[in-house]
Amino acid sequence: MATINTNSHSRLGPYVTPMAAWAISLGTAIGWGSLVVTSNNYLFKSGPLGSVLGLVVGAIIMLIISRNYCYMIGRYPDSGGSYTFAKKAFGYDHGFLTAWFLWLTYISVFWANATSLPLFARYFFGNIFRRGYMYSIFGYDVYAGEVLLTIFAIVLFTVLSARFKKLLTGAVIFFSVLLTAGITVCFFAAMIKHGGSGFDFEPLFTEKGAPLAQVVKIACITPWAFIGFENISHMSEEFTFKTDKVSKILTTSVITATALYVFITVLSVTAYPSEYASWFEYIKDLSNLEGIKGLPAFYAANYYLGGFGVTMLILTLLALIITSLIGNMLALSRLNYALARDGIIPKYFTKLNRKDIPYRSVFLIGAISLLIPFIGRTAIGWIVDVTTIGATLVYGFVSASAMKIARGQGDKSTVATGFIGMATMIGFGLYLLIPELFGMGSIERETYFLFTVWTILGFMFFRVILKHDASENFGRSIVVWIALLSLILFTSLVWLSKSTMSLTNSALESVREYYTSIVGSGRHAASIDKFMGAKMIEMRQSNIRSIMVVTGFFAISIFIFMNNYSLMKTRMAANERELESTKNIVNLDPLTGVKSRTAFAEGVRIINEEIMAGIISEIGMVACDVNGLKHINDTLGHKAGDQYIYDASRLISNHFVHSPVYRIGGDEFAVILTGNDYLNRYTILQKLNNEIEKAVVNGGVVVSVGLSEYVEDEDSNLEDVMERADALMYSRKKQLKEMGAKTR
Repeated sequence: MATINTNSHSRLGPYVTPMAAWAISLGTAIGWGSLVVTSNNYLFKSGPLGSVLGLVVGAIIMLIISRNYCYMIGRYPDSGGSYTFAKKAFGYDHGFLTAWFLWLTYISVFWANATSLPLFARYFFGNIFRRGYMYSIFGYDVYAGEVLLTIFAIVLFTVLSARFKKLLTGAVIFFSVLLTAGITVCFFAAMIKHGGSGFDFEPLFTEKGAPLAQVVKIACITPWAFIGFENISHMSEEFTFKTDKVSKILTTSVITATALYVFITVLSVTAYPSEYASWFEYIKDLSNLEGIKGLPAFYAANYYLGGFGVTMLILTLLALIITSLIGNMLALSRLNYALARDGIIPKYFTKLNRKDIPYRSVFLIGAISLLIPFIGRTAIGWIVDVTTIGATLVYGFVSASAMKIARGQGDKSTVATGFIGMATMIGFGLYLLIPELFGMGSIERETYFLFTVWTILGFMFFRVILKHDASENFGRSIVVWIALLSLILFTSLVWLSKSTMSLTNSALESVREYYTSIVGSGRHAASIDKFMGAKMIEMRQSNIRSIMVVTGFFAISIFIFMNNYSLMKTRMAANERELESTKNIVNLDPLTGVKSRTAFAEGVRIINEEIMAGIISEIGMVACDVNGLKHINDTLGHKAGDQYIYDASRLISNHFVHSPVYRIGGDEFAVILTGNDYLNRYTILQKLNNEIEKAVVNGGVVVSVGLSEYVEDEDSNLEDVMERADALMYSRKKQLKEMGAKTR
C-alpha cells in the first residue's frame, strides 16, 4: 500500500499535459454509444442530413458552453469543476445540487461503458461469456460469465486509477488518437468508394415531422452526446499548463467529437444489405439482426474495407470504452475529493497517496459500481437517460455561474455567452421533461421514475449534511429546495401520466386482439362485456397504484423538506440567540452593567442618520466624569476603585431613567437624552447636582456633569453637542474641586 499523505487539504500534484487534457476530454465525450447506438438513434429520428445538421447546431451550443467553462476554470482552478463553480457563484446549496446530478451523470456513463463489454463480446466473439444463466430483469438475461467480465473490468480500472496517473493519461492519449484515426480512415474510405456502390443516401430526412423539427430534435440531445468533454475541469489543480490554454483544448475536443459523430452517422448509411430497399428500411430492422449486420457502421466498414475495416472499428470501439472508463473515473474521483474537502462526504476520502492520487475516492466509485452488473443493461439504459437531464441541468448552472461572476467583473462577452448557455439549457430541459412538446417524443417513463427517486435521495442526503454542517455553509438558499420539490412533483405527475397512457394503450391493444379473436366465433356479446369489465378493473387498480406511488413520493419529499426546514429554522434561532448574546457582551460594560463604548458609537451613528434625515431635533447629551478615582485607587486599591465606578454608574442611571447611559472610558460616562429625560433635563440635572454637592461635603460619589442640547441651525451632528457638553463638564469639575478644597 502506498504511503499516505496526512495533509488532507493539500492540492493535487500537476501531471495533466495539454495533450492529455485533450485526450481525456475527447475520450470521455465520445463512448460506446457513438458506434453502437448514436448513429442508429440519430438516423432513425432525423435521417443523415437532419442528424448532421443537428450535430453541427449542437456543437455550436457546446462551444458556447465550453466558453463558460473556460472562464470559470480560469478563475477557480480547483478540483470539483461544475460543483466548485456553482458553489463560488451561488453558494453551497447550489453547489450541492449541481454535484448531486453531476455525480449521477458521470457514474451512469461509467456503468454504461463497463456493462457494454459483455455486449462487445457478444457482437464479436459470440457467446464466450454468455455462461451460467442467473435470471432475467426487465427483459434482459443476466449471465454469471458476463457479470464476472464486467466486475473484472471495474476492479481493473479502479486499481489502475488508484495507483497510476501518468500511465493512464498516456493510455488515454494513445487510445484517443487510435479511435480518431480508426473512425476517420473508415469514413474516408467509404466516401471514396461510395460513388460506384449503388447505395443511396435518400431519404435525407425521415417522415417523422418537418426537417427543421428533426434538426432541433438532434440538437436538443447534444448534452447527452457530449457529456464528459468538460470533465477536465475537475482536474484543473493537476494541469501542467496555464488555464488560458483550456479554451483551445476544449474547442479542439468539441470539434473533433462532432466530426467523429458526423463520420459515424454518414458511414452508417453508405452501405446496407441488398435485401433492404434503403438505409431507412435497414435501420428500422436492426433489432432483428445480429453480429456485424446489426451494427451499420461495422457493416459499411466491412463492405468497403473487408476484415481490415472491421478490425479497425473493433479496436476503435474498444478504445472508446477504455477512454470513457478512465475519463469518468478520473473526473468522479476528483469530484469526490472536492466534496470531501467541503465535508459533504466524509473527509476520509480526501486522503492522498504518495503519488497525490485521491485513492480512497477512486475505491469508493469502484465499490459502488460492483453492484451494477447484477441489474442488467435495460435498467442501465434508463439510468443513462437521466444523464441527459443531468447534463442539461449542470451546463445550465455553469452558464449561470459564468454570467453572474462575469457581470461582477464587467466582462460583457462572458455575460452574453453565459446567458445564451443558460437559456438554451432551459429550453433543452423543457423539451426533455415535458412529454410530446412541439409534437416530439420525450424520455421513457422509467427515466422519470428514476429521476424522481434520485431527487428524493438528494433531499435525504442533504438532511444528513445539514445535521453535520458545523460550519453552517448549507441551508442558506431555501429557493433551491422549493424548486427541487416542485421538480419532484412535476416529474412524478409526468410519470403518472405516461404510465396511464401506456396502460391505456396496452388495454386497447388487448381489446383489439380479443375482439378480433371472437369475430365469427359466435360468442355472445356478454363475453365481450365481461372482458371489458375485467380490463376496466385492471386499469383502475393500476391507476390507483400509480397515484399511490406519486402521493408517496410527494409525501416523502414534503416530510424531508419540512424536516430540513425545521432543522434550518432551529439552527437560525440558535444563531440569533448566540448573536444576541454576543451583542449583549459587546454592548454592555461588564463592570457597571450600563452600555459600552461600542454601543455608544452605534447609538451616535443612528442619531446622526436621523438628524441628517430630519427625523429628530430634540436630543441632548450629558457628559460625566468621576472625580477622585485616582486617589481611591492609590490609597484603597483598585477593587475599591471599581466599586466607586459602579456606584457612580448607579447614581447617573437612577437620575436619567429614560435614557441610555454609556461608559465610554475608565471614569467617563455619557447619556443620550431623549423623551421625558430630554424634556425634564434641567430639573434632573439640578437634582443630580444637589446630591453630588452633598457628597462633596458629607462624603460619597462625586461626578462632574455637563449637559448640552442639539441646536438645529448650529450643529451638524451629535459630536458637536458632545463637545459642548464636555466643556461644561470640565467647568463643573473645576467648581467641585474648589468646593471640596473649601470644605477641607
